[in-house]
Amino acid sequence: MSMNVLASDGFIRRHKTLTGILLVLILLVFWTFSLRRGPYDSYSVNLMLPNGGKPAEAPGQLMAGVAKREITANLAEYDSWTDGNNNNKYDLLTDAGTGWQKALFRIVNHFGKFIDLEKAKQSGDSYVDTNHNGKFDPVWIAGFGCDRPAKGVHDPQWVRAIAVKNNGVTVVMLSVDAIGIFNNDVIAIRKSINPAFKIDHVVLSSTHCHEVPDTMGNWSGLPMFGYDTRYITKIKKMAKEAVEEAVSGLQTADMYCATVKVPEEGFVRDSRKPIALDPNMYLWRFTKPNAPDETIATFVNWGNHPESLGGDNPLLTSDFVHYIREGLEKGVPEPQGVKGFGGICVYYQGMVGGLATQLGVTVPNRAGGAGFHEDSFEKAEHLGYNVAILAANTLRGPGVWKNEKPLVAVAAETVKAKMDNPLFKYGIMLGLLHQGYFWGGYAKTEVDAIRIGDVMIVTVPGEIYPEIAVGGVEARPGRDFNIAPLEVPPFQKEQLKFAKQAPILGLCNDEVGYIIPKSQWDAKAPWTHDNSDQYGEENSGGPEVAPAVHKAAMEMVQRLNGTFQE
Repeated sequence: MSMNVLASDGFIRRHKTLTGILLVLILLVFWTFSLRRGPYDSYSVNLMLPNGGKPAEAPGQLMAGVAKREITANLAEYDSWTDGNNNNKYDLLTDAGTGWQKALFRIVNHFGKFIDLEKAKQSGDSYVDTNHNGKFDPVWIAGFGCDRPAKGVHDPQWVRAIAVKNNGVTVVMLSVDAIGIFNNDVIAIRKSINPAFKIDHVVLSSTHCHEVPDTMGNWSGLPMFGYDTRYITKIKKMAKEAVEEAVSGLQTADMYCATVKVPEEGFVRDSRKPIALDPNMYLWRFTKPNAPDETIATFVNWGNHPESLGGDNPLLTSDFVHYIREGLEKGVPEPQGVKGFGGICVYYQGMVGGLATQLGVTVPNRAGGAGFHEDSFEKAEHLGYNVAILAANTLRGPGVWKNEKPLVAVAAETVKAKMDNPLFKYGIMLGLLHQGYFWGGYAKTEVDAIRIGDVMIVTVPGEIYPEIAVGGVEARPGRDFNIAPLEVPPFQKEQLKFAKQAPILGLCNDEVGYIIPKSQWDAKAPWTHDNSDQYGEENSGGPEVAPAVHKAAMEMVQRLNGTFQE
């Protein structure tokens, strides 16, 4: 064989190899682009109903409907595991990944030194590969660390819906026992609903419970690589059914409202300075017309992280939210019990940024005796029942008022917020977190407002710092940006110019993390409080998110402030 032929063969082999590598790179680029783009890149909402503030249909009596669907994960469908050292954590996190993910984990771990792999091997942890895919697929519990596979179920998790209709406008408000639901999944739920129901808008708020399955892929063994498509598909299906059942069950209703201040002591604390909490719990009760004892649904909106069980609990639970709902539906048992209202209770998370929590709080024992300070189911139970008692007594008290002219209006707008936090920016850019990247580092999210007569709701797409809504944004020496507060005036005060009650639905239609006032951004020394850094910035999209959300919230409120003027 001549040298020319050998050279020619070598050239062809090299050419094929290079071509193959190029094709792989091209496919990788297209795959990454499809992920970062997301399935609903062109979707946006810019809604104002009724148009021009004038109802398309003559106002009548309010109609309300309610429904719920269980979304508890079926552990039998997932890999089972043995906790060799009984620490309620899976120590061999490399088992959670595929081959290349395990290799990446080892490389990152080599530099970060955050897990001792040799020590992890000695834990005795093991799993049964039920689906034979070579990796550990349990139900990962969201919140706290990324190493908590579920061992069992303590109480069921739900998606619940309240639908309201009047003057030709129909709105449905969903609440899901989830750490957070990304905007693309909310859009998918909206698109799945049968158009024959003629629903004008659907909003979805997550309870942000830290003891339920991971719906974001951030706590699943290898963060951002464990998005549980199977479980999300179940939530989407149940949400669709709940929406359609709530609308199918619309009936004329009276709407009673009340607001009560929740004491900080024994209930909640703000773990970051400045101390800023919305002290109020916002309550509604829908009853059959002129039949105040026949409850259709109760609505509860309060801001507090559901994390009474802490980071070592291995059982799926909706935490104190479960006991609030049980207490208002079925009653709180003695001692110090109250009678329930019947119907279906729906809990909507409020403003939890900052961080509103019961961790470090001693929850009173309603039976007397010592309270509950440490993480436990007893703490969750007594907190939830104490809130339910306060809510029930308020809804039966003298401060209740009837929403006499409950006309319905809704405004909504897609917002692009700049993500400067590298974790968010590059996670979104690579399609590993919150799909939908836009040039310049922007992500798409949403802010809405809903008006039902003398009540006006604003929805925010994450864990908003309450001072943005209720007031008190600071600009202290040592801040990272030498600017005056941008998120002013507080938009809840704008709501209250035209409404008697102004609930804020947090983690609604998205979860973009902490929404921190830009003038309070404090990621580097010198620090603004106590000469030390504070928790928050690492779980925020960046300092530009809050100004964008505040601006959109003000615009939505102002749109609705023009409706139904005499």
